[in-house]
Amino acid sequence: MQLLSFAWRMLRRDARGGELRLLAAALAVAVAALTAVGFFADRVRQALDRESHQLLGADLLLTADHPWPAELAIAARARGLQVVETKTFPSMVTHGAGNELRAQLAEIKAVAAGYPLRGSLRIAPALNVADAPARGVPAAGTIWIDERLASALAARVGDRVVVGQISLVVDALLTLEPDRGINFFSVAPRLLMNLDDLPATALLQVGSRVGYRLLVAGEPSLVQRFQREIEPRLARGERIEDAQNGRPEIRSALERAQKFLGLSALLTVVLAAVAVALAARRYVARHLDPCAVMRCLGATQALLLRLFLGQFAVLGLLASALGCVLGYLAHFALYAWLAQLLATPLPPPGPLPAVQGVVVGMVLLFGFAVPPLLQLRKVSTLRVLRRELGSPQSGLLGAYLVGFLALAGLMFWVAGEVELGAWVVAGFTIALIAFALIARLAVRLAAAARGGGRGEWGGRGGQAGIGWRYGLASLERRASASVVQIVALSLGFMALLLLTAIRGDLLDAWRGAVPVEAPNRFVINIQPEQVAPVRARMIAEGLSPDLAPMVRGRLTRINDLAVSAASYTDDRAQRLIDREFNLSMRADLPEGNRLSAGRWFSATDLAGSGDEAAASVEDGLAKTLGLAVGDRIEFVVAGESIRMRVVGLRKVNWDTMRANFFVLTPPRVLEGYPASWITSFYLAPEKADFVNRLIGEFPNLTVIDVAAILRQLQSIIDQVAQAVQFIFLFTLVAGVIVLYAALASAADERRYELAVMRALGARQEQLRRALLAEFAAIGGLSGLIAALGAIGVGQFLARQVFHFDVAINPWLPPLAVFSGAVLVTGAGWFAAARLLHAAPIEALRGGSA
Repeated sequence: MQLLSFAWRMLRRDARGGELRLLAAALAVAVAALTAVGFFADRVRQALDRESHQLLGADLLLTADHPWPAELAIAARARGLQVVETKTFPSMVTHGAGNELRAQLAEIKAVAAGYPLRGSLRIAPALNVADAPARGVPAAGTIWIDERLASALAARVGDRVVVGQISLVVDALLTLEPDRGINFFSVAPRLLMNLDDLPATALLQVGSRVGYRLLVAGEPSLVQRFQREIEPRLARGERIEDAQNGRPEIRSALERAQKFLGLSALLTVVLAAVAVALAARRYVARHLDPCAVMRCLGATQALLLRLFLGQFAVLGLLASALGCVLGYLAHFALYAWLAQLLATPLPPPGPLPAVQGVVVGMVLLFGFAVPPLLQLRKVSTLRVLRRELGSPQSGLLGAYLVGFLALAGLMFWVAGEVELGAWVVAGFTIALIAFALIARLAVRLAAAARGGGRGEWGGRGGQAGIGWRYGLASLERRASASVVQIVALSLGFMALLLLTAIRGDLLDAWRGAVPVEAPNRFVINIQPEQVAPVRARMIAEGLSPDLAPMVRGRLTRINDLAVSAASYTDDRAQRLIDREFNLSMRADLPEGNRLSAGRWFSATDLAGSGDEAAASVEDGLAKTLGLAVGDRIEFVVAGESIRMRVVGLRKVNWDTMRANFFVLTPPRVLEGYPASWITSFYLAPEKADFVNRLIGEFPNLTVIDVAAILRQLQSIIDQVAQAVQFIFLFTLVAGVIVLYAALASAADERRYELAVMRALGARQEQLRRALLAEFAAIGGLSGLIAALGAIGVGQFLARQVFHFDVAINPWLPPLAVFSGAVLVTGAGWFAAARLLHAAPIEALRGGSA
């Protein structure tokens, strides 16, 4: 207890003297950044867990891309389980007539009586009116529409909406669906109808993408037994979702967003680790004399170690607690930006993120502060007489290696995956090494370039010259500290540039990659007998449609080997192989396609006189599934197997926004199989009413407004980017703390140097110019390195991720240099200006350490 009391008194004294403020600030900022993300992620996790059954609307959800056998529902009911069927698909709906006709793409869900089995629907009698739990489902002849669809159609309760070939009455506004509780990246508004009305709509045609679902609920033991029985019998395109794996697309999307935010916050942790190490080294340097005195008074090495470890433990707990409070307050900003993407209220966060924040703070503190702290116990008692006897530095590098390993462990923890964590650790390590090498070279070059005319101390030109030369020379004298400052600031500046200037360049390049009059509407579900009249209707409107057939087929074999999702480890490959492909047929190479390997269809292929049917495969799909020219593939189409040989690979320019396909065959290969048709076209804004007229004439068609979808996705991207930029504000604060800590760590040495210079006749104006030159050089070099790094990362993302070229902004490096110089000069002057006013005699008596 006496030891803890003494450690607490030391902590209070050092806090009043400012010794540990930077260290505590660095810890608090790092913990705040991670816990802000952690509190928000915890609220989302609780919402998913709390509504796990409501997310399904049942205890068990069976989904398929084809109708379930009727025997399955009968067997479930025979086991005492409740069963409800739903069908979900996109389609156009209209409201009004003549010039008042409005058409809108909607996500239609047809439900049977008893839906949902878990949770409840909520409806309202009008817009902006309080809702209430619904009783049952829409009656036959009526529908419920959500507020988005009501606004798009200008429809109110009591109006009639045309769905396919029938007209249904809007009976209520749908405000909540249990199994749509978290609506992430949703595009089309919802329309809920009675399953008995579905046949009369005539909307389920060949090529319609329908999701068939069976909702099952009952006693947990009965549900689990039923699940165990049917899981081994699941066919391709069928899957089971329960409370643990329900809505995997939502969970994975949210997890990816949270990991992105977490990795963004991790950059703050990296900078904080540097700040902690710098602040701890300064603390140790300033406590060498007190430790030597305590050794003379009888304190043992073990006692000193326990004393300082206790002091730092209390400091870590207090700073981490402050960081948790700041993180809790900051997470409301993330909630404001991202919660609007979620259609369910989030519960308050639990204590786990705070516990994790404290752990992170203590790992940072003891990983990067304890190594220099261990040197205090080795202080020689002779230092009382000879101050040049400092603490031994042997083993310090190895001790810091422990801190780096602790930081790497944090990276793996935040990444959540071994592979992703390895990439993050490798990326950070390579960036740190590259930035350090560039910074060291820049410091050497800056020092070499400081020459010039020798001015007298008293001349105005001499003041500027000596100030500039002395400032650049200081970079080389304190090369290690200068490199640390430049590297840390470069990382922070690069992160901010990536999310501001580079993000804008990427978005501009993405928009510019799409032709001005690229197709902005897609029309699907065109039936064979409608091809001619639809084409004629479009030509009469002045459009140039290119209609293409689509035949649904499932890939079952590659080179005579059966393939399934289990055949691949890549997530995208598993999703592709587990779904039906849209195959198409044509004789000529489509616009926007070019051969990357093999050949296009020959006359023999087109005539169908060869031994095997030919196929042309999109290059990206071939890489994902491991296909090559000459491979044999087998599709099941309408219950029949069709064998093909890959004769060529195509590189598709998806930016043309035309109807493109993964697999193409000659027309003779797929003739006679059930097909629907698709087309895309550019519709000028002044002709927007054409869609309404087209749907009025062909109600079964589905028109997808690509421009509206892109605008909504852009809005979502902007919201996520704002959240990430908010997290990077912590990075900026951490970068400033690193700068201040680096400047403060050299304060004693700089104070001694300034005193010597003043004793030799230098004026304050000359020394002020020297300091400003040093700070401006650090900031300018940091900005330059950050700009080069941001440009490099932006080019990599553009080419490897987005697959387009982005122009290099020539103004970015000079702007970054100027901004960095201004920011660092301001912060550095704030930290060092008081040194100019210190009496030279005091600094000379105190020495440089």
